[in-house]
Amino acid sequence: MFEEAQYFAPVATTEDGGVVVELSKSHPGFADEVYRARRNTIAALAVNHTVGEPIPAAEYTEQEHEVWASVTRELKIKHRKYAPQEYVDAAERLGLPQDRIPQLQEVSELLEPLTGFRYLPAAGLVPLRTFYGVLADGYFHSTQYIRHHSVPFYTPEPDVIHEVIGHANALASDRYAALYRKAGQAARRVETDEALEFISKIFWFTLEFGVMTEHNELRAYGAGILSSYGEIEEFRGMDIRDLDIREMGTTAYDITKYQDVLFRAESLEHLEDVVGGFWDSCDDDSIARLA
Repeated sequence: MFEEAQYFAPVATTEDGGVVVELSKSHPGFADEVYRARRNTIAALAVNHTVGEPIPAAEYTEQEHEVWASVTRELKIKHRKYAPQEYVDAAERLGLPQDRIPQLQEVSELLEPLTGFRYLPAAGLVPLRTFYGVLADGYFHSTQYIRHHSVPFYTPEPDVIHEVIGHANALASDRYAALYRKAGQAARRVETDEALEFISKIFWFTLEFGVMTEHNELRAYGAGILSSYGEIEEFRGMDIRDLDIREMGTTAYDITKYQDVLFRAESLEHLEDVVGGFWDSCDDDSIARLA
C-alpha cells in the first residue's frame, strides 16, 4: 500500500495559532528539523485554506523534486506492465510534470477541464463523511507534503505521490471519475456511521486497492497499489477474490502492511456494473441488510 506502514501524522494547533505535525519517532523525517518545519508550514496552508480560493503553493526542496522525479520514472515503467489501459491513457491525458512536484492548484487546472475534478488541500486525516461527501461535488482532498528524501521509495503515510500519481491519473479518466462521484453521492445519501463505513470499505477495496482482469492478466487500478513502488510488484501473489459487495463491505483490513486480500473485477465494465450500481442505489436500509 503506502509501502510497509501507513498513518496520518496528527496535526495540532498551538495556542499562538501555529500548526504542528506530530511525527512519530519511527518516521524517516523525525530527526530532520528542517523537514519538520516545512511539514508544519505545508500543513498550515491546508488548515487556513477556504474552498473556492486558489490553493497556496507549497515550497519544496531540490531533493524533494528529485524524489518525485525518481518515483515517477520508476512507476511509469511499472504502470505499463501492471496498470489497465484506461489508467495509462488517463495519465497521458493528464500530463503531470515528471521532473518536479506539481502544486495542487496546477493539478486542479490540468484535471478540471477533463473531468471536472479539483483538489482540496488536507493537513492530515480528513473525516470520512467530509472526505467521501465532497467527491460528489468533484473535489478530492489531498496532502501536499512529500516523503522524506532519505527513503524515496518508502512512505509511512499517504503523501503527494500517492494522492496525485495514484488518484489524479485515475481522476483524469471519465469512467473512473464517474465512480468517484458515485461513491460521494452514496456517502451523502446514507445517515448512519455503519453505512458510511461500509461504503468506505467498498472504496478501499476498489478505487484504493482494486484489481481487474485485462488481456488475461491481473492488473491493478487502485491508487494505493499504483502509487507504491513495492506493492505493485507483490499484488498478483495475494489472496485474489471475486468482486462481491457484501464481502468487501464486511472484510477487515490492516493499514500497516501490504493488502493480502484483493477483489478482482473481470473488466472495467464489470466494476461499473457491480460497484457503480451499488453506489447508485444503496441506502441505510439496503446496507444494513448486507452488513
